[in-house]
Amino acid sequence: MTVALAVPDVIVARAQAGDEAALEALYRAFETPVYNLVRRILRRPEDAEDVLQETFLEVVRNLKQYRGEGHLWGWIRRIATTKALMRIRRDQVRETESLDDEPGKPGMHVGANIDLERAFDRLSETSRAVVWLHDVEGYTHEEIAEQMGKTVSFSKSQLARAHARLRGMLDEGAQA
Repeated sequence: MTVALAVPDVIVARAQAGDEAALEALYRAFETPVYNLVRRILRRPEDAEDVLQETFLEVVRNLKQYRGEGHLWGWIRRIATTKALMRIRRDQVRETESLDDEPGKPGMHVGANIDLERAFDRLSETSRAVVWLHDVEGYTHEEIAEQMGKTVSFSKSQLARAHARLRGMLDEGAQA
């Protein structure tokens, strides 16, 4: 699900010139899609809030470098994705976790969407990021590898393992 957002060029130009009202308009236009993107990658809402703020600080600092080549949303999305992945890397340095370290979350299985959401939340942040970027945002393995500073084979193997783990968790839920 790719979000196509358009902001008038005049707003972008005014924001590049430092107009606070235009910067506010940009923030309001992209706040929700950026938050939704990073929330899917990161586990905790407070981390997503932090990355949302970091993303817009970066946007404000570097907006003059945006030349209008490609969609502004694509440029902002790349910044947000990079910030979210940097947060994952930082957290992984602090705590090492394997795919199997998380206990299952108990709960009633109300429907397939809820089961999928729960299973998705149980993936490691790295696996969740790869699945989200590939399956939802439409990134290629090459783009994911570049974003994460990893190899293409890393992206492919993470995706395959995550899909297998999701299938296993959903099968367990269906049998429960």
